Amino acid sequence: TAKKINTEYPEFKGDLGFRVFKLDSSNFHVWQPDRDEIETSLLNCVEHIKQERNDDDIIFELILKLGLDISVPIERRSIEGKVVHSIHQGTLIVCLEKKIGPTEIEPLVNSIRSWLADQMPEDGTTVVFRDSAFSDDVVKTNLTATFEQYRIENVWSI
Repeated sequence: TAKKINTEYPEFKGDLGFRVFKLDSSNFHVWQPDRDEIETSLLNCVEHIKQERNDDDIIFELILKLGLDISVPIERRSIEGKVVHSIHQGTLIVCLEKKIGPTEIEPLVNSIRSWLADQMPEDGTTVVFRDSAFSDDVVKTNLTATFEQYRIENVWSI
């Protein structure tokens, strides 16, 4: 335990915390349309992230799906009023905010780009946003295009 390590090695100043994981189902609803109620099926999947899941649940599923080790460092910052996570020194950037407006795109992208410049990820960067955060496809397309201007081309929405 952390107390025992502190007692036996008082000079150690590293992280003594740990995470406990349990295998669970995906954080995302699986598309299973009811052919008799197709409209209801579509409306039920507008937000396909399960409501009872939190940001950490989603981030760790993304880490595993990208083949990263679950012990990689995760840094969290508030950028332009939005919570943004940098995983494995910028290999994965995740923003799961529920609303991103058209006027927020350029300052958000510029701030993320500056943060990435400090981290210099070796294998490129994947940026992930919540799909339902965007008021329409134009806003989402503008965000993706703004990232592409800075050669960040792997932008997902979940």
